[in-house]
Amino acid sequence: MVEAWYMDESQEDQRAPHRQRPNRAVSLEQLRRLGVVYRRLDADNYETDPCLKEIRRAENYSWMDIVTIHKDKLPNYEEKIKTFYEEHLHLDDEIRYILEGSGYFDVRDKDDKWIRISMEKGDMITLPAGIYHRFTLDENNYVKAMKLFVGEPVWTAYNRPADDFPARKQYMKFLADEAQ
Repeated sequence: MVEAWYMDESQEDQRAPHRQRPNRAVSLEQLRRLGVVYRRLDADNYETDPCLKEIRRAENYSWMDIVTIHKDKLPNYEEKIKTFYEEHLHLDDEIRYILEGSGYFDVRDKDDKWIRISMEKGDMITLPAGIYHRFTLDENNYVKAMKLFVGEPVWTAYNRPADDFPARKQYMKFLADEAQ
């Protein structure tokens, strides 16, 4: 099951857990109020999983590919790891399904504080368009993930600040509406 917490302010290794002391856990409900959707699936059978098939149909996820992030599998590995960890947003939802390994998605809460979401095999996450976030491997240094898209894949990251994009403004409106 997914676990999330508020991060400490340490600038040490990005792959470390970075839990505050004492730990400040974040619930699935708190993530939902940020627009983050979590699902648990059967990663051992992702190729034939009827649950994944239904999610793809219901959400119109018509395009998919698989990425392996490991120093022996990903060209320009060190550069890519740095890029993934830069705070950014997308104009479309980001959907990732962990098939093997593990890593962290960090998202900003409504007060601009970092929340770390620990993802492992079987976890699927949807980050809403306009949310500031970043990704890093954990100390295992390996993840294989499915990327899902509605329509043609667009993977353009807009580094912070990117507050003028309509997707960001729409996301901020969503947060304001959730607060009421």
